[in-house]
Amino acid sequence: MSDSPAVVHGAHAEAHAAHHEHPPYQRHHFETTAQQFDATNFAMWIFLLTEIMFFGGLFAAYLILRNWYYQAFVEASHQLDIFWGTLNTLLLIISSFTMAMGVWAAEKGKKNLLLVFLGLTWILGMGFLGVKSIEYTEKIEKHHVPGFHYSVQSFTNPASDVEVHKKYPQDKPLPYDMAQKTEEYFFLYFAMTGMHALHMIIGIGILTFMIFRARAGAYTSGHVTYVENFGLYWHFVDIIWIFLFPLLYLISRY
Repeated sequence: MSDSPAVVHGAHAEAHAAHHEHPPYQRHHFETTAQQFDATNFAMWIFLLTEIMFFGGLFAAYLILRNWYYQAFVEASHQLDIFWGTLNTLLLIISSFTMAMGVWAAEKGKKNLLLVFLGLTWILGMGFLGVKSIEYTEKIEKHHVPGFHYSVQSFTNPASDVEVHKKYPQDKPLPYDMAQKTEEYFFLYFAMTGMHALHMIIGIGILTFMIFRARAGAYTSGHVTYVENFGLYWHFVDIIWIFLFPLLYLISRY
């Protein structure tokens, strides 16, 4: 015996009500918020794995070329200022802490604290880019940007670069063919730090969006997946710099 129209209508109404009994941040194609969290978290880790493969290729190229042109890479690394590299390292380490505290504030539902920590992370990220712009400007002035205007003068005759010669009086002029290989170093320097800076710019853009959303009350009503996944991205970018700093600035420095 078939159900009456009233029973069928009631069942449909009950199913419709159950379908809508979920938080507004839950997407319709997920049955539960836990399922949504697992899916987005898994997708974020897949994305980070592709990023690891990308930067891994750059690291491999750097290590291979450094082995081939060791003397040129060592001399070229002397052109980098350890002070600026160290300052940027400290800025990113602190920003990782503030980002972690931002995730904690979101989980605890503390809107004001979330805004503070997101704002601090934004400021520290901008500080990193500011320091990097100072370094890039110096490389442009010294004609160390790979291309038609690249100069090997400071490597074929270090005494012509008074500042470098004072710091490293033991340096000897490189043979011209080896001095030319310093351009390989700076090509990788700009490729690696430039891609890292691009990731920082993207992160700061997302942070700006998150700050405006957080001011409207987002992320502190139980839905912290967005903040947590962005935190993973930010920590990943920081970890990449932790590898770049010793590779570019410190190895075989003295």
